[in-house]
Amino acid sequence: MKILVTGGAGFIGSALIRYLISMTEHQVVNVDKLTYAGNLESLSSVSGSLRYAFEQVDICDRGELERVFHEHQPEAVMHLAAESHVDRSIDGPAAFIETNIVGTYILLEVARMYWQGLDDHRRSAFRFHHVSTDEVYGDLEGPEDLFTEETPYAPSSPYSASKASSDHLVRAWQRTYGLPTLITNCSNNYGPYHYPEKLIPLMILNALEGKPLPVYGKGEQVRDWLYVEDHANALFTVLKRGTIARTYNIGGHNEKTNIDVVTTLCDLLEELAPNKPAGVAHYRDLITYVSDRPGHDMRYAIDAGRMCRELDWTPVESFETGIRKTVKWFLNNRDWCRRALDGSYQRERLGLASKEAS
Repeated sequence: MKILVTGGAGFIGSALIRYLISMTEHQVVNVDKLTYAGNLESLSSVSGSLRYAFEQVDICDRGELERVFHEHQPEAVMHLAAESHVDRSIDGPAAFIETNIVGTYILLEVARMYWQGLDDHRRSAFRFHHVSTDEVYGDLEGPEDLFTEETPYAPSSPYSASKASSDHLVRAWQRTYGLPTLITNCSNNYGPYHYPEKLIPLMILNALEGKPLPVYGKGEQVRDWLYVEDHANALFTVLKRGTIARTYNIGGHNEKTNIDVVTTLCDLLEELAPNKPAGVAHYRDLITYVSDRPGHDMRYAIDAGRMCRELDWTPVESFETGIRKTVKWFLNNRDWCRRALDGSYQRERLGLASKEAS
């Protein structure tokens, strides 16, 4: 099978592609615009494979998408391309509307026209898998409540509202046109190659440099944490065996408050990186409480029972095993982090592209 993955140079997309190339025999076409968070270095371990191809294409560019579908003839689409940082969506929502809503619409239309032109056998086998977030459900009320696939949508941020909109578009294209779609809504991911502006890598890198560890409010917000390699396996499981028009919630069964995550990271760094920056006695001393962001949801928690019952999937990593692997990875890959933060990987890529063009 040839699988077209949008956003394949991002955090979750690159984990998915590494999984597909390393653990299956399928072919992958990576379609990525390469924004600030798209990093081809995250795919260096598999990019030399004959089963891997890369297309630098914006999903809002219909003509280029049509070319990619025509040239590569995929049997499935896994749509992960999205603007995804809540703080950025508050500061500048326009990019989220453009990519997450308009881009999804254009991708759906190109996929629909391509799918309708396939022969009967290929048309019946085709799948469009849309990867979304649990943030579309909004805030949970009681301490025992869980998001299910039937939970009403109530997004709180421009980011989650844009993802909710894209989910609705995918469902509409299935109901109206019969496009064979699947939707997954996942909890917070963490793991290797995570862009350093997100909570876990930010805390690790700030601590190593002796910088403050900013925690919103009192850090009492609860999230369900899912190791990214478990998520990649779950996504492929849904693509292979999921029921058309069905939604699957993917969670890690690891509810933690933000402050618990930060203190766990501090304690692991005490063990794994005992040589602290000058003036730092304990990593926990760097924790700094800052004003909460607008519209901050207090608790997310996923009921992933459908994944277990129908698809026999459960996560392999506990939070304890996954977070230890994550801290070790960031300690061993400081250069990747530096290049991601200062943009040098992008400048080098643009320089090479200019040389090739000349």
